[in-house]
Amino acid sequence: MKVVIIDDTPVNLALMQALVARVENCETLTFSDPQQGLTHCMLEQPDLLIVDYMMPELDGIELIRRFREAHSNEDVPILMVTAAHEKTVRFDALESGATDFLTKPVDKNEFIPRARNMLRLRQHSLMLANRAEELAEAVRRATADIHERERETVTRLAKAAEFRDPETGSHIQRMAYFSAMIGRELQLDSAVCEMLLAAAPMHDVGKLGTPDAILLKPGRLTPDEFEIMKRHAAIGHEILKDSASPVLHMAAEIALTHHEKFDGSGYPQGLAGETIPLIGRIVAVADVFDALTSTRPYKRAWTLEDARGFLEQGRGTHFDPRCVDVFLGCWDEVLEIRARFQD
Repeated sequence: MKVVIIDDTPVNLALMQALVARVENCETLTFSDPQQGLTHCMLEQPDLLIVDYMMPELDGIELIRRFREAHSNEDVPILMVTAAHEKTVRFDALESGATDFLTKPVDKNEFIPRARNMLRLRQHSLMLANRAEELAEAVRRATADIHERERETVTRLAKAAEFRDPETGSHIQRMAYFSAMIGRELQLDSAVCEMLLAAAPMHDVGKLGTPDAILLKPGRLTPDEFEIMKRHAAIGHEILKDSASPVLHMAAEIALTHHEKFDGSGYPQGLAGETIPLIGRIVAVADVFDALTSTRPYKRAWTLEDARGFLEQGRGTHFDPRCVDVFLGCWDEVLEIRARFQD
């Protein structure tokens, strides 16, 4: 345990240093200059600070007050040495943060037990702090495990939908990374962007409820067939809603809103503008762009330039203009994501 003694009188320093030496497992450092002593204690936290009251330039009360200003020093015990008649000083010292007092002349039979007891309190405080950190780390690990299982659930549900959908697994990876990229550029919190990356692949999970004859039809859908196809947004929301998981809660909102259009002509609710949740507007851009540039049983892949043109033409009608602008503004990253997750 590290003990610092600050007293402007060399005789007092020598006496208290000799007394502290009788306490087991202690290292003692002394300062006759109170400012130097305070500077050291602010840089190298002691386990016990012993300080005299009457010192030039910086008295013991002011030294304690400055030391306590650092939040990390709140639990360090401080023993102040004062004259027996200085009751007002003791009250002021308590207000400033002193833990205990000794009166002059210092009695070794009183000093040693008090120092030993205060160091024991310090040891227990450090043990509790270490235990608290261990528990916090255990909670962090448990939370990470829960998040990992949550991500696994999301991935497996997305794969279940993928088995019935002609879209590839690479599509859901690309559009998820596009979505997180847009969220980042819109200054969304990093935790929200991570959740968006995990939730976006669930956007079409409702296609589990779409008949194969419609889902896998190689040609253009009839108006009646398209009405049935549009139900997948509400079905996906129904599958995912009411979950305690924040990721699945976000995925439910994405499933319901990613086919809404900025001018109100989308489905299933006909929402417009900023009444469409931002995550739905983000995923709309990411999903449509990747769907256009991907091969499907019913169509060929569009060129990148044609897909860019479609986003630009739909800016303010189909798509949120801000989402289009930041997507196209990250074109190099778009190409990198496409190269990383090829079909």
